Amino acid sequence: MKNQKVDMFVIGLALFSMFFGAGNIIFPPFLGMQAGDSWVLGFVSYYIADIGLALVAIFAMLRANTDFAGMMSHIGKIPAVILSCATVLCIGPGIAIPRTAATTYEMGVMPIFGLEAGNVAVTAITSVVFFAITIVLSLNESSVLDIIGKFLTPVLFVGLLIMIIKGFISPIAPISDTTQLESVVQTGVLSGYQTLDVLAALCFGVIILKTVKDKGYTSIGEKNLVTGGAAIVAGIGLLIIYGGLTYLGATMSTLHTGDSITRANLIVEIVQSLLGQGGVIFLGVVVSFACLTTSVGLASSCGSFFEELTNGKVSYKQVVIITCVVSAVLANVGLDTIVSISAPILDLVYPAALAVIVLALFANNIKNDNIYKAAALGAFIMSVLTTASNYGVTAVDFVKSLPFATYGFNWLIPTIICGVIGAFIKDKNAASNVADDKESV
Repeated sequence: MKNQKVDMFVIGLALFSMFFGAGNIIFPPFLGMQAGDSWVLGFVSYYIADIGLALVAIFAMLRANTDFAGMMSHIGKIPAVILSCATVLCIGPGIAIPRTAATTYEMGVMPIFGLEAGNVAVTAITSVVFFAITIVLSLNESSVLDIIGKFLTPVLFVGLLIMIIKGFISPIAPISDTTQLESVVQTGVLSGYQTLDVLAALCFGVIILKTVKDKGYTSIGEKNLVTGGAAIVAGIGLLIIYGGLTYLGATMSTLHTGDSITRANLIVEIVQSLLGQGGVIFLGVVVSFACLTTSVGLASSCGSFFEELTNGKVSYKQVVIITCVVSAVLANVGLDTIVSISAPILDLVYPAALAVIVLALFANNIKNDNIYKAAALGAFIMSVLTTASNYGVTAVDFVKSLPFATYGFNWLIPTIICGVIGAFIKDKNAASNVADDKESV
């Protein structure tokens, strides 16, 4: 017998666990510190760009009744492969996996053992050990890993919740009455991008949808209701934690600037101020193990994706090993450097991916794939121009004057225009399908 409320709660907890990556807790405090008294606006922008869009991605898959590959197939075979590979590389060895090791070092090893930043030897040793364990666990299914993962999420949640409550009762310092940012909204949006939750949702969203179906919900109405309820459960949990962390960061705004402290050091200092050295050790241990489980999950996903993409020509084992070797090298550049390097990459990938996601919400009404193709192309072109402008190419500075540019969405209107143009371009595949249907009749 189905119990919708219980199922909503259970699936919501699973969804929360997937989004609540240990590496992501570095972003809200830093945003809050930079935003100062505008921390609420910064957080809302961050939350929408992170959790809001990630949930949209899951609902888009639900509406389109397809998986990641099916959603991307609308933009054509080659573009779909390119965008899919870019997405997996971002949540894999390009950004997310190296970040798990860097976070482990800066939030676990450094504060626990009292090490200074820039210790190349210890950083390298940490990376090698971290990814050696990742390889072993990725190549050998282990129930221990599942147990650790299920245990760590609630422990980390409760620990952070205690810290947040204490921070509200006894603030570390007054919140600055000014902001360090030119655009709080844009920085919030870009910080939301950095979590990679939207791209990750494209990969693990199918797991949530399969879980809903396995529990006996087959009609679109039931699926929407249960998934919506689960999204609310996950959304509330993340709202509490990420909102609280943003506030704690704001209470540090009179003590630091974005140039005077790193993201990892900021949250370690917050924990030290509120929970003492015992709290620092607790957080360091829990975050380190949580990052390891995340690393194993992402490495496994990369292995499965590229093995399937190459039809087995490149094996799962080979991909996992290559992924971990590349990640080990990149992890040594440091957490903040990884974040800085990832910014232009995500600026290029996100707009096109978001265009496809939003259009997938209306998949049942869109019969012309040229709408997807034109919109994705327009979004990508705008992202290239914007990135070029950000790096000093003045010839394309006009992109900064486009609508919503101050919010980081200057690609939105051009993407819509391109999508409309695509609607007037005849879809040959659709036409041939109609012809085939008539012949079969």
